[in-house]
Amino acid sequence: MSLQSRRVASQPGFLLVINDIMMYPSVLAVALALGAPSVHALLRFSCSQLVVERLDPLVFPGLKQSPHVHQVVGGNMFNTTMDHAAHDISTESTCTTCTFPEDFSNYWTAVLYFRARNGSVHRVPQRANIGFDGARSGGMTVYYTPSYTGAKATAFQPGFRMVVGNPMIRTAAENAKYRQLTFTCLQDLSTRTGETADMPKTACPAGIMSNVRFPTCWNGKDLDSPDHASHVAYPSSGTFESGGPCPSTHPVKIPQLFFEIIWDTRQFNDKSLWPTDGSQPFVWSYGDYTGYGTHGDYVFGWKGDSLQRAMDANCDACTGTLKTQSITTGNNCQQSQKVAETIDGWLPQLPGGIVITGPQPGTGSGTSTSTSTDSGSTGGSCSAAKYAQCGGKGFTGCATCASGSTCKVSNEYYSQCL
Repeated sequence: MSLQSRRVASQPGFLLVINDIMMYPSVLAVALALGAPSVHALLRFSCSQLVVERLDPLVFPGLKQSPHVHQVVGGNMFNTTMDHAAHDISTESTCTTCTFPEDFSNYWTAVLYFRARNGSVHRVPQRANIGFDGARSGGMTVYYTPSYTGAKATAFQPGFRMVVGNPMIRTAAENAKYRQLTFTCLQDLSTRTGETADMPKTACPAGIMSNVRFPTCWNGKDLDSPDHASHVAYPSSGTFESGGPCPSTHPVKIPQLFFEIIWDTRQFNDKSLWPTDGSQPFVWSYGDYTGYGTHGDYVFGWKGDSLQRAMDANCDACTGTLKTQSITTGNNCQQSQKVAETIDGWLPQLPGGIVITGPQPGTGSGTSTSTSTDSGSTGGSCSAAKYAQCGGKGFTGCATCASGSTCKVSNEYYSQCL
C-alpha cells in the first residue's frame, strides 16, 4: 500500500498527515508498517493577529484605506507603503506575531462577515488552530513546505511579494485557474477532508477553515510583477505535492506557502438566523458570498538567510536552526488601525460601503451573472451587474458614485468610489 504522508509541526508535538487526514504521532509506526514513503518535513507555525483594518500596501501602496477589510499577521512594520527600495522589513520591524522571531513577513486575507436577514452584518471572529491555543484573535497558521520529492527549494528573496486569487471572481470557471484555494466545513478542529472551492452550504459545527495555497514556481528574476502574480506560477503538469515540474518560464522551485484560517461561525449556526431560503449567510469583506473570490497576500520579511536555512534543513519545528518565541510573546506584538473605523458589532453595511453582489438574503439562489440592487455607499440605488464595485478594468457595474465623488479604477482587480 502506498500512502502519501507528511509531518506537521505543532505545539507541543507534531501531527502526521496521511491522505490529508491529520493524525497524532502514536500512529507513526502504523503508517510506516503500512509502507508509507519517507516522511517529508514542512514548517508549520502560528501567527497571532496583528491588526484588522482596511489597509493593503501591496495592491494599494500609499492609500490609507483600501476598499475592503483585511486581517493581518506578522511583523509590525506593516504600513501604508512597504516599498522594498525604501524599506527593509526585516530591520525596521521591532516585533512579530509569529512563532519564529526571525520572520517579520506579513500575511493577510480578507475578513468574513455574517449577514442577517435584515441586511446588517457582523464580523465573524476567528479561533486558534490545533496546537496553537491562546493565539490572539485566533490568528493564522502558516506553512512553508520545501518539497515532497526532496528537490531543493529556493527561499523567497528580500523584496519578494505576491498575491494569489482575485476578489472580483464569482464563478467556479474563473476560480479554476487558482489551484487549491478552498474551504473546509469543520466537523471538529481536526477535520481535513471535504475541501470545496466555494463556501460551505450548511452550518459547520466547528467553524469554517479557509485554505490559501500559493504557486510554487518563480521566474527567478522578478521580486514582484504589476499584477503581483505573473512572476510566479503553478507546476506545468501534476501538482506541487506530486512533484510536478515548473514551466520553462518559471523554472525556480520555491516553497509552497500555505495559510489556514479558522472562522468561528458557531454562534451563527442557528438556522432561524439564516436567509429564509436556507442559503448560507456568510459574506466576505470584499462583497462575495460565493467564496470564489478568496485571495491572500504575502510580503517577505525573514531576516537574513533564516528561511533558506530552514528549507535546506527540511525541518519541522527547526529547533537549533531557527529561534522561537512563545505565543504569549507573539500576542504582545500588535498595531492600531492607521485610520480608525468601526468594523465590529452590528453594522448596516460592510466597512467601506462594499456592495454585496448577487441575490440578497432569502431571495433565491441566483447566479453570478444576476444583478442586485444596493443603496449603500454609492449614494442611491444602482444595479451592480456581476461583481464590480464601481466599474473597474474589464468589468461593468455601479458606474455612478455619490454626488461629488468619482469612481477610481486602480487596476484590473479593484475599483472604488472616492
